[in-house]
Amino acid sequence: MQELIKAKAIELLENGTVDRVLGWKAGEFFYDLTPAVFTSREEIEKDFVYSVFSGANLSKYLVKESRKDGKVAAFLKPCDTYSFNQLLKEHRIWRDHVHVVGIACDGMCDMEKIRAYGAKGVLSVERDGDTLKLETLYGPMTMNKADAEAERCICCKSRKLVAYDEKIGEDGDVIENSGRFDMVAKLEAMTPDERYAFWQGELSKCIRCNACRDVCPACTCEKCVFDNPKSGIAQKAAVNSFEESMYHIIRAFHVASRCTDCGECSRVCPQNIPLHLLNRKFIKDINELYGEYQSGADLETRPPLMNFTQEDCEPSVVYERGGKQA
Repeated sequence: MQELIKAKAIELLENGTVDRVLGWKAGEFFYDLTPAVFTSREEIEKDFVYSVFSGANLSKYLVKESRKDGKVAAFLKPCDTYSFNQLLKEHRIWRDHVHVVGIACDGMCDMEKIRAYGAKGVLSVERDGDTLKLETLYGPMTMNKADAEAERCICCKSRKLVAYDEKIGEDGDVIENSGRFDMVAKLEAMTPDERYAFWQGELSKCIRCNACRDVCPACTCEKCVFDNPKSGIAQKAAVNSFEESMYHIIRAFHVASRCTDCGECSRVCPQNIPLHLLNRKFIKDINELYGEYQSGADLETRPPLMNFTQEDCEPSVVYERGGKQA
């Protein structure tokens, strides 16, 4: 797949379709792939990388890239295209300045899972069908790709590309009963004290690095409320448990009904906080109270919390959901 993608990137540059390409390149480590813009064949041949670690969602980077002169090619995986569509709905991307190449994807890998499998001193990872071939300081290893898949890929909502100008690979389908709400259901089954203890334990790890906010495709405000020096909570570590929780709860409310569940917030968290569960709780509630809705699935429907119908649930009413009270 890497060679096909690199060849397409070079083709689009050299035939004049675009004047730059948004893709991935290696960071400090081979598995630390980061978004990057390429402007020449030489740069692409030298630095462009597509592998099982190309998990970064490139859609948010198009907010700024699409506002520049010329046209940018962007390689988007299925989950990325949902975010792309949602940003188009919100008029955050200039569509005429973007050439989208959809990439078929059946899941990215998590280096921490590879280490947990027992691999030490990993030098490289190469995919061979359903197998990962590892080169380590202590010799070669193999493992099943499924054992290394990122959590968000295990319970992927869709392998379908919902936006593209052209695509590479076979398009997939929306995945029914992916199990992505299973953990949310477990949290809902807890007592209030147990849920509080769970989230207090997780959110207390937060170091306020803002990585979750900075990478989130739904967080595109020019000026974030948490950057306001008059707020009392701008750019600093929490001093108490209230501030600890408030940052993430406010963020979850801000993206409610707009979050596409791409999982970027949890992927980049250096403390491994399962932040995606907050967003999935909102998604699950919205599905149950307003009807099934997937943000970014199309360009026509409005997010339930940005729309009004006579059938909307009322804030003063306790509704029966899933055999339990909400």
